[in-house]
Amino acid sequence: MRAIVLLCLLEVAAGQNFNWYGAGETAAPVDPNTENVCVTDQASCGCCLMQQQIHRMQMFFNMSLDAMEKELIKTQTVLNNVRASRSAFSVALTNNINMNCYGPFRDDKLIIYKHVFLNLGGGYDVSTGVFTVPRSGVYSLALTVYSDAGAPGNTLAACANLLVNGQLVGGTHDINMEDQEDSASVVVALHLKAGDRVVVNLPTGCFLCDDHSHYNTLTGFLLYSTD
Repeated sequence: MRAIVLLCLLEVAAGQNFNWYGAGETAAPVDPNTENVCVTDQASCGCCLMQQQIHRMQMFFNMSLDAMEKELIKTQTVLNNVRASRSAFSVALTNNINMNCYGPFRDDKLIIYKHVFLNLGGGYDVSTGVFTVPRSGVYSLALTVYSDAGAPGNTLAACANLLVNGQLVGGTHDINMEDQEDSASVVVALHLKAGDRVVVNLPTGCFLCDDHSHYNTLTGFLLYSTD
């Protein structure tokens, strides 16, 4: 009795207009042999119709799985591009416990920041003091300088220049005999190209002083890529 009821329910369900296909697609044509079977054997007819519905469900879920896999691949590609484009560095002149000064020199000198807080992407070279732009885009660059004349009345010369490919883009210049110590900051946003070189130059006669408090720093990071 239960088997007959189940077959009847399957026949009713099979008679409903369920479409497991996507938009614009139609159900597979009914095999004429199946119609003949339905005339002579209702139980066989129900089994055939159930198999058709199962087949349609399998096709529907396979199509959905393929679509999700394609979207997953796209998402992974975007995520990999974002990870590859990350670039940020932050460095300080020194990490010494005692205060030491860099300069003054008779000629302009490249400042090599020895203490590295962050070097995401590996763009900053601690041996040369050069940040090489890894990817074209808009970057934020921040330079802070600090100097201590040592005693009142001594000449204070807190100055430094931020250069991109040898061209001045910003700097500080404070030379006087009135202040024993002073500091300054420069922050710029620049469109840089891959391979550009960012450095800080110490002009002739200037000097910077620092210790583990990190008064002299250079920081840069990619705001967004323009590749």
